[in-house]
Amino acid sequence: MNVKKQFKDGLITQNPVLVQLLGMCSTMAITTALFNGVGMGLSVIIILTCCNICISALRKIIPNDIRIAIYVVVIAGFVTIVDLVLKAFIPALSEALGVFIPLIVVNCIIIGRAEAFAAKNTIGASALDGIFQGLGYTMVLVIMCVIRELLGKGSFGGGMIDVTNGFKVVFDGTGSGIQIFPAQYGALVMALPVGGFLTLGCIIAFVQHMLGKGDKKEKKEDAE
Repeated sequence: MNVKKQFKDGLITQNPVLVQLLGMCSTMAITTALFNGVGMGLSVIIILTCCNICISALRKIIPNDIRIAIYVVVIAGFVTIVDLVLKAFIPALSEALGVFIPLIVVNCIIIGRAEAFAAKNTIGASALDGIFQGLGYTMVLVIMCVIRELLGKGSFGGGMIDVTNGFKVVFDGTGSGIQIFPAQYGALVMALPVGGFLTLGCIIAFVQHMLGKGDKKEKKEDAE
């Protein structure tokens, strides 16, 4: 079990969004405020890690012919738990994310890691894979939230940071955020779906360019 390699794969070389291009719908739809991105990211980390552990533990007794159906049942169970917890304790986040929490059941990241990794590896390795892949997904969400919120509304930390009575971090979605510049000067298109496409496209292009440069450097060093 190579923890360092798993960490690098999850965040960079095999990032589920930037490299594998999975989970694109939720990535573009909910990244309009930091509160949404952090909440969705943490939800996916919990669900992905729990599903990986469960599927890895059962991998030797799951019939091959119905494995995908069993994966979906396991995922649906954990998604339901997280969805109910959010509705009970963080209703603002549940309302903000809307249908995208239940849709985690068919999120390609969860099913993909179950099939590609958890079904073939130990519980410990699968748990780390879930955590690191989830962190990679969350990192992309946070970056997109920061860019879109700043350029679109001129603010930072919407829903999570409250500065009305001193600086404090809140988890109920009521934070006003930090206003960097007046909202009327923001590019409102960034808060629309097309803004999600533009932001994600630019981030993917940058990461692929950097990965390409890294590959060329490694090949050059090997040749020398």
